[in-house]
Amino acid sequence: MIVGVPRERKEDEYRVALTPAGVRELTDRGHRVLVEQGAGEGSALADRRFMATGATLVSNPDELWAAADLVLKVKEPEPEEYGRLGLHRDQVLFTYLHLAASRAVTEALLTAGNTAIGYETVRLPDGSLPLLTPMSEVAGRMAPLVSAHHLMRPGGGRGSLICGVPGVGCANVTIIGAGVAGMAAATIAVGLHARVRVLDRDLERLRRADHHFRGALDTVASSAHAVEEACLDADVVIGAVLVVGARAPMLVSDDLVARMPEGSVLVDLSVDQGGCFQSSRPTTHSDPTFPVHGSLFYCVANMPGAVPHTSTHALANATLPYTLAIAEHGWRDAARSDPSLAAGVNVSGGAVVLQPVAEAHGLPWRSLP
Repeated sequence: MIVGVPRERKEDEYRVALTPAGVRELTDRGHRVLVEQGAGEGSALADRRFMATGATLVSNPDELWAAADLVLKVKEPEPEEYGRLGLHRDQVLFTYLHLAASRAVTEALLTAGNTAIGYETVRLPDGSLPLLTPMSEVAGRMAPLVSAHHLMRPGGGRGSLICGVPGVGCANVTIIGAGVAGMAAATIAVGLHARVRVLDRDLERLRRADHHFRGALDTVASSAHAVEEACLDADVVIGAVLVVGARAPMLVSDDLVARMPEGSVLVDLSVDQGGCFQSSRPTTHSDPTFPVHGSLFYCVANMPGAVPHTSTHALANATLPYTLAIAEHGWRDAARSDPSLAAGVNVSGGAVVLQPVAEAHGLPWRSLP
């Protein structure tokens, strides 16, 4: 099989979908790997390192897309890539898709008629998301760090130190969601000596959090009223909710934000799925924040892209076994033998095959044959 790895086109995205180690795994099995020149530079992976493990460098992205049976990316296709989606018949695209939040990307994939598998919907029998988890861990750990920066006056906040000092209290940090990202955020927020509350509807998750942190944070059963109470005195709110394959629920209204402390910071880790704050909209690392009723919203849609060396290796470690299965057996047989991979198929043959995506856009869907 010919595997293509293009350079990412999303603004401020520096990750790459495959490492030189992954290239070697594929080429040792007889597959050909095409890597666009410069694809790994943002992750401190020079072209020569890919060549040393058997990759062929390609300067023209159109040639790469036209030749590849399997295209590996990090982020969903950008508008400039829509025309490349149909250059190779029966091509498989394996990347983060987040289709429920983008009608445009969904329609581009449907028009191309190929198969698109989303990292974020590959799901194990226990409900865990093995290809979303590493990036959720990265984004979750980053959230308190960026919050601490933006609480400072140069970062646009009120000028508070998240950990406080003797005689001056620390920041109140509210984390909505006790999943992978929420717990990663809690780990760093507690380590920064903030006062931390975690909300979730799953009481068992809260019990695990309470046990893990040994009383170093408060756990709260989530409801509309609980979210409101937790936000009203929060200096930082981190939204970390996820409904697999679907749009994130809107949990923090603009009216609630207007009643929060002046200069508070809200970080929406759910923005890839539409966001869980009413005024959330995707931002970039170059321009990460915007004001809402005296608070500061941070809604960067590819947070792990700011630490690409770490993120690229963490992501590639998780995706490589699935990539090898697709390359060795084709996506259909690989999906038949692995229900977790089958759950990742979002679009195939011009049809939506993942129900939450269809429901998000009012489109018909069919089950995967």
